[in-house]
Amino acid sequence: MADYLLLKTVHILSSTLLFGTGLGTAFHGWMANRSGVLAARRVVNRNVELADWLFTAPAVLLQPVTGVWLAHLAGFALTTPWLMVAIALYILVGACWLPVVAIQIAMRRIAEATPDGGTLPACYHRLARWWFALGWPAFIGVIAIFWLMVAKPEFAL
Repeated sequence: MADYLLLKTVHILSSTLLFGTGLGTAFHGWMANRSGVLAARRVVNRNVELADWLFTAPAVLLQPVTGVWLAHLAGFALTTPWLMVAIALYILVGACWLPVVAIQIAMRRIAEATPDGGTLPACYHRLARWWFALGWPAFIGVIAIFWLMVAKPEFAL
């Protein structure tokens, strides 16, 4: 039982870190881009990318490992409908997050290459729109996963 509770704690903490870091960096990045201040965009793009490597990536790796292990210990088959939907949503969230990482790297490089007093090229703004758009399904997906994990609804697929 102690192993299960420790594992569940790690799972909850890593999911909280995943959601919190995602929400925090998304807000910070969005506000920096809205500011129009190149120096702010440089710093924030660098920090958003760093936060993804330090916090989001480890949480992304821990979630499926601890989740599958918890399901096994709790006696839930991975084919349980609510769990299958949660796994599918996790894959959707990952499919949104992976391009966002590449977009963040590109945005940082463009901002750093833009001379002081210069104007960011149109491609930066296009990337920022994609970054913002991909965040929504990921954000909603994580909220839905939280609900599924708590409610464990019974339904058929």
